[in-house]
Amino acid sequence: MKKVLHPAATRGSANYGWLKANYSFSFANYFDPNRLQFGLLRVLNDDFVAPAMGFGQHPHKNMEIVTIPQTGALKHQDSMGNEGVIKAGDIQVMSAGSGVEHSEQNASTTEAVTLFQIWVFPETENVTPRYDQKRIAPLLTPNCFSAVVKPRSEAAGDDLWIHQQAYFNIGEFSEDTELTYTLHHKNHGAYIFVITGTVFVDNETLTDRDAFGVWETDTISLTIKENSRVLLIEVPMN
Repeated sequence: MKKVLHPAATRGSANYGWLKANYSFSFANYFDPNRLQFGLLRVLNDDFVAPAMGFGQHPHKNMEIVTIPQTGALKHQDSMGNEGVIKAGDIQVMSAGSGVEHSEQNASTTEAVTLFQIWVFPETENVTPRYDQKRIAPLLTPNCFSAVVKPRSEAAGDDLWIHQQAYFNIGEFSEDTELTYTLHHKNHGAYIFVITGTVFVDNETLTDRDAFGVWETDTISLTIKENSRVLLIEVPMN
């Protein structure tokens, strides 16, 4: 087993006034050659956006983008004709593919919005851009990890999916839980990001916004304390 520990305090950060951001991996003006990505997971940004502010129309290409608001609501508009609001408790996926432009604005004039934006490299480039979103709660089983985004090849019905052999798992734990997560493929790794709470894994104690990457293993054993919320992203490592 190989591993990497990313304590919350070691993330990159930026404060633009209207935007306060924490970067798990090199992004914008933050560059660390040891933190370029985790396998094919390229970006995990933890953003705070002030009321009525946001990101104007800007382009993306050949990236799978997952947005998970934590508080507040984000107004989305894109060149595919999609327009709507993503609220806390929602998850949005967008395949930028051959090219798309979008804007993201705080939908409130009085309350901040906080969100995670996550980028994964696609397995196929220049696909037709696409967009989807869902409420998270109906996708979850209590006190275990539930896959809320899957590879296209494994999606059924109205599952959320992306163009990559990656799995986005969310766990909401109302009680102390011990579990083993089994990776889907031998060349995969898992990036465990504690949203809130406490997680014990491989003799490490993780708390709010700490992260732990694991690869070259088939399984991962975790002990998770009550009232914890955890994001586990499984990705190919090459």
